Amino acid sequence: MNETSNTTRAQESTNAIERLYITMRHLFNRGFYKPSGVSGQALRSALLQLRPEIYGSIAEEKAELNGLIYVLERLPEGIEQCRFISLTSDEGYRNSHFKAIVPPKRRRNCYRIDKEQMNIEITRGRSDIYDILTHLTFLFIESQKICSQVYLEDSNSTTRDWDKLEAAIGKGKLTQAEREVALIHTANILGRSFIEIVEVHRKLATKDNPERFLKIIYWLGKLALEEETLGNKREIKFTGLLRERLGHHIHGERWANTVKETLIKHGLLERPIHIISANMHSVMNSLFARKVLAKEFPDTDSLEIYEALSSSKNTALRKKVIAKAEKNGMISIPDISGTNIDVQIFDMAKTGKDICCYDMSKALPDDKKPVIFVMDYAFGEQAYETIDELLKPYKGKGEPLFLNVTSLSIMGKAGILEGGKGDLMIPSAHIFEGTADNYPFENALCAKDFEGYGLKVLEGTMVSVLGTSLQNKDILKFFYESTWNVIGLEMEGVHYQKAIQSASRIRKSIREDITVRYAYYASDNPLETGSTLASGGLGTTGVKPTYLITDKILEQIFNS
Repeated sequence: MNETSNTTRAQESTNAIERLYITMRHLFNRGFYKPSGVSGQALRSALLQLRPEIYGSIAEEKAELNGLIYVLERLPEGIEQCRFISLTSDEGYRNSHFKAIVPPKRRRNCYRIDKEQMNIEITRGRSDIYDILTHLTFLFIESQKICSQVYLEDSNSTTRDWDKLEAAIGKGKLTQAEREVALIHTANILGRSFIEIVEVHRKLATKDNPERFLKIIYWLGKLALEEETLGNKREIKFTGLLRERLGHHIHGERWANTVKETLIKHGLLERPIHIISANMHSVMNSLFARKVLAKEFPDTDSLEIYEALSSSKNTALRKKVIAKAEKNGMISIPDISGTNIDVQIFDMAKTGKDICCYDMSKALPDDKKPVIFVMDYAFGEQAYETIDELLKPYKGKGEPLFLNVTSLSIMGKAGILEGGKGDLMIPSAHIFEGTADNYPFENALCAKDFEGYGLKVLEGTMVSVLGTSLQNKDILKFFYESTWNVIGLEMEGVHYQKAIQSASRIRKSIREDITVRYAYYASDNPLETGSTLASGGLGTTGVKPTYLITDKILEQIFNS
């Protein structure tokens, strides 16, 4: 009986995700919608039916606090105050007087146009739009919860708790006593305990805005009340230029051409190129840090060095490694294309003697020495756009020039379905959520490569999801317990592999026998309550798996 019930719930959840994405695409094509209107209600009802793990108590009367923090870290500061939200293409705001607002956990430029309007630049494809609309829908649900708690429809008035919160916001700077009184009233509004509210207030407070949490709750409630009492509807728009440009790889092509022009300029296009999708520190540190920082860390292992480099306190150490890397063949390409994907190129023929921490064959001539190309993480469908454009031949003035790509390695964070934060997943195939599309491949990395390091290692299928914030336990249990043999979920694998296969097997722009490596480390376990992405970051837990994967990728490159 339970099995039937669970299966049905998983199917309902899958249906809800499909409805969310169909509705989002329809609204994008339409050009606008009102969150309180019929279209907005369709998004809200689908999200409430889905009840994703990351949004916790979204379907309950009480407010969801961890989900709120998670969403606010991915949306621009001040968005809760805006009635009008406009999703735009890169339309030149950077050349205006407006200051870009960049959310701490999402690389996107946002601009506060006036008191009522926030513009958000979309340069990373549809996944970016889905991500924003999902988070906004969560905010509108929480906003409506506040309104229903504080608005007394019979008397067309508000509760005492709301009046006291409004008075506190009006004061501006609060004393400790005034703040605690305001937090007690806020706790009553949100249906949460005082101690929970105090903790969230602490997490969201900044030096410039110590009462940020109180203001967020006030503005979420205020705009919902104005909709209810005055008819001042909130609205989300998609500009015509965004709708015209989306899907045409404009930013990806611009990014790829800049990269290829740099490779041509330095005479690297025909050299063996090894592409690694990773962060902007682990490859550089793995190549140089142990030798560059030998004086600072004479009797220690490499993990302690990497942990020190990951600390914000050790800026001087990081600068020392970067300076040495730049003198020994590292070329940095900061992004100006709008993709928000920076690049590092390591010319191993220019690395000085006894500088690199890996051994290369001395018999290898310079024109055969590897070029290691590191690109920052892509976001969802953007992975296809960037790799697809990168692997195309460069069309300059003469004949098309083909890249000599020898290997492509993808390292990333993912949700694990059996294990905990920091554990490893080595995929043998990617499947695309909501479809039967599957991409098996021969992974040059295997579970045995990572045994004996104190981390749990799983090998199997990874599912590429439409959005990590849309998963619930019912869907994930289905993936985990079914014959798909799913070990984890992420957002880019299918898109990377689709681009690699089309370039190597159909377009023939790169060699057909290209070496492919995928390895992920767990950022969360969405099947465990309290271990979702909303529970916080990895901290130093992510250092060991990050550098272990990087080390295994580099070992294979230098031994190939």
